[in-house]
Amino acid sequence: MQNHSSRRHFIRQAGCLAGTALLSSLNSNNVFAKHYSNKVFLAGHLWAYASRYPPNWDCTPILDTVFSDMKYAGLDGIEIMEALLHHDDAVQRFDDLIGKYKMPVIGTSYYNDMWDGSRQNEILADVELTVSRLHEIGGTMLGISVGDAKRKKTEEELEVQAETLKKIMAICSKYDVQPNLHNHTYEMAYDMVDFKSNISKVPEIKLGPDLNWLVRSGVDPVWFINTYGHRMVFLHIRDQDAAGKWTETVGSGTTNFKAIADALKKINYNGKAAIELAFDSPPKNEVREDFKISREYVQKVFGW
Repeated sequence: MQNHSSRRHFIRQAGCLAGTALLSSLNSNNVFAKHYSNKVFLAGHLWAYASRYPPNWDCTPILDTVFSDMKYAGLDGIEIMEALLHHDDAVQRFDDLIGKYKMPVIGTSYYNDMWDGSRQNEILADVELTVSRLHEIGGTMLGISVGDAKRKKTEEELEVQAETLKKIMAICSKYDVQPNLHNHTYEMAYDMVDFKSNISKVPEIKLGPDLNWLVRSGVDPVWFINTYGHRMVFLHIRDQDAAGKWTETVGSGTTNFKAIADALKKINYNGKAAIELAFDSPPKNEVREDFKISREYVQKVFGW
């Protein structure tokens, strides 16, 4: 049995080598190697579980179930949320679960009001804590949501937001973590002013779009991929029906995933992705079955 330090090193190394043939040089018992053969690493985001724990979305009490379900579904890894890393024993807990289920944590989503200058120091301290612990458990992706002001942000607030993003990028660099902008709908409101400001003021920032939030914002995912795909390192997949309600599984709604898959192939997308399920009503199936069905659909349509 590997100790925690060596396991963290191994998982971090595996994450860095995703998509390359270099994993063949690792230990022949490497249970992750099969996931890195010329295809996109496909994780599961745990929102379907975290949504049961408002307002902080801390599903720590059921993390064992989360790991078990994602393993059952055949996913390559798990994307978590920052609240789970706030516990003092978070690193030990994740080390144990990663070892038990042989499932890596790919990264974490992260939400905060980065436009609020009065909170900048507090936010940066929290990012430092979150990213340092993420690094310890082998995670390499930070999906950043910059915060919803519930209105159009002022130019001064957008400047503060950009400054905060640059400082977050510097923190991430220390820990070999890839920051990327993860959108909801508010970034795309007012003719995408929030999104356009971010990529203009912080041109080096990478993108990790949520394709369903793009749809809900009235933004065509195929157009977005064709326009900004060269900046994409991550993406989220979810589905909805003709009435705009989330479907229980990916592939059971009206989203044109074939066109999205074609657009990604056209740009030779080689980043990472996550299925993030969400339910407008209680699911009929067990969540693990919904992830399994979704995972199989993505494999069929996207080839991942």
